Amino acid sequence: MKFELLPGIHSPLDLRGLTDQQLVQLSEEIREALCNLVQERSAHFASNLGVVELCLALHLVYDFSKDRLIWDTGHQIYPHKLITGRFSQFSTIRTKGGLMGFPNPNESPYDLFMTGHAGASVSTVLGMKAADDLLGESYRKSVAVIGDGALPSGVVFEAMNNAAELKSDLLVILNDNEMGICPRVGGLAQYLDKARTADFYNGLKRDVTWLLNKVPVVGKQSAEAIAQFKTALKGFLHGGMLFEEMGFRYIGPVDGHDLIGLRNALEMVKEVSGPVLLHVFTQKGHGFEPACEDPVTYHAPPPFARNKRNEVVSIKKSSARAYTNTMSDAIFDAMQRDSKVCVLTAAMCEGNKLGRVRNEFPDRFFDTGICEAHTVAFAGGMAKSGMRPIVNIYSTFLQRSFDHIFQEVALQNLPVTFCLDRGGLAGPDGPTHHGVFDNTYMRVFPNMTVMAPGDELDVAPMLDFALTHNGPTSIRYPKANVQHITRPECPVELGKAEVWRWGEDGMFVAFGSLFTDCVAASERLKEDGLDVGVINARFAKPIDRATIFRALEETGFVITVEENTICGGFGSAVLEAANEAGIPTSNLKCLGIPDRFIEHGERDELLADIGLNVDGFVATALAMADRGTLVECENDD
Repeated sequence: MKFELLPGIHSPLDLRGLTDQQLVQLSEEIREALCNLVQERSAHFASNLGVVELCLALHLVYDFSKDRLIWDTGHQIYPHKLITGRFSQFSTIRTKGGLMGFPNPNESPYDLFMTGHAGASVSTVLGMKAADDLLGESYRKSVAVIGDGALPSGVVFEAMNNAAELKSDLLVILNDNEMGICPRVGGLAQYLDKARTADFYNGLKRDVTWLLNKVPVVGKQSAEAIAQFKTALKGFLHGGMLFEEMGFRYIGPVDGHDLIGLRNALEMVKEVSGPVLLHVFTQKGHGFEPACEDPVTYHAPPPFARNKRNEVVSIKKSSARAYTNTMSDAIFDAMQRDSKVCVLTAAMCEGNKLGRVRNEFPDRFFDTGICEAHTVAFAGGMAKSGMRPIVNIYSTFLQRSFDHIFQEVALQNLPVTFCLDRGGLAGPDGPTHHGVFDNTYMRVFPNMTVMAPGDELDVAPMLDFALTHNGPTSIRYPKANVQHITRPECPVELGKAEVWRWGEDGMFVAFGSLFTDCVAASERLKEDGLDVGVINARFAKPIDRATIFRALEETGFVITVEENTICGGFGSAVLEAANEAGIPTSNLKCLGIPDRFIEHGERDELLADIGLNVDGFVATALAMADRGTLVECENDD
């Protein structure tokens, strides 16, 4: 398809001069741009196809150069980027130095927050509205777009409860496509399904809701009669009753792919006072049949090729095995062996490759939806009653449950096993998804044991250890393909490191999967005549004091390596232990993620930029041995 309209859209104001027919054509061009992108690289796809008309309608009705718009779980931001002046850069999205795959205030004033975690949009946009009112800028309209997958997040209901109390003029658009990344789950999902009824009922409900806002109230008796009339009608309006009782005026549902009808609905609600929820039905993958039929696969698919009939002819799948698959297999094997082992995830069944576990052990598989705090507290309850729960959540998302890790798990010293996927840099997903804080936030808790496999061979033994350990454990692993170092079997024992090779000149002490790069650096340094050994730390809490202290006392230098923020991480644990033991650390160098948010790009590119690769390790070792210049990287800030 030739792009006729998109190149001329430099801001949303350019939409105002388009005819209805041109707007429909523009929506087709946006979908074509999305398809072209995903032929080149993996990107969020089906969710963006589903919000094209919604995005256009919002920018037609509101002026977000002054009004407020926040997209919850911002991976549905692509159409918004295309019509806010970024079409010429769109091919760079999710590449190093290019556009971010999430909202980014550094790119455009139309992006207000980086939103990579679900559920916070209502809170933040309500906060902006409250501030605008206080600052005399009540003319600004405030809109949050939230998906039905994110709606069950507890923070959403906290925000809605607050909004009803404040009676703020706020529009929450519920983008209901019956999906998160996977199909939505839970009682609220069933509630929303009841709204999917006949067209006549939907249309009547919209008209009646509009009418309720327009009926005048005159005198006490009239007020009582109208109140009774409203109550009776609300009972009829079952699909929106929950939101009405929470203090929101419910309007909808409306067809999220009828651009003109959607624009008219937004024009109507724009003038309604108080908090309003507009229920919009969309189809994830709309406009591209393969994505409609399989929105799970096409949520963020690998690159694919199309033919002239817009059919997918091939999907470029990697044959390499990832840490995620290895952990999933280990979980499956553990559940086969022990009927007390169960697994909990927060709407990430597909991301954590738990489909086989879900299918084979449905009674011991729990998908809680995007409710990480509840998931952890739920796991604490299961552990208290005798089960061995595994909480399998991305590192960045587990941060949302920090208090419950403390209160319901660590404080109770319960045997909950945390499997933290995407521990480290998450590549093109960028700073909202990098899991670079977990070594720090997990090791602060008393009773917690913190582990990371050095390579593929450590994964299953670590999980087996965790499932027999009498207390909470954490195992973090990266979004990367597995590697392994051939070596004698070394059982996983509490607080014991594995010495791959001892070095006379120095030692790398690696916590996590960068162990294999440290081995490669050691081999290269040996060719240069420098004898640097490698320790696979395995544990960040408790650390192997005997082995690491020996390295500090007997070798020229020690370099700790981790794919976690230096602040409070594994290197800090070594420094703290050495300080307590009175061991000098002038010969110690800690490598890790610097104290700043790392942008998006391929994981290998990002690691190279901050000196966490073979070249960086070699350069650092040579500098520590006074045989070279210390690698200039972000770690030296």
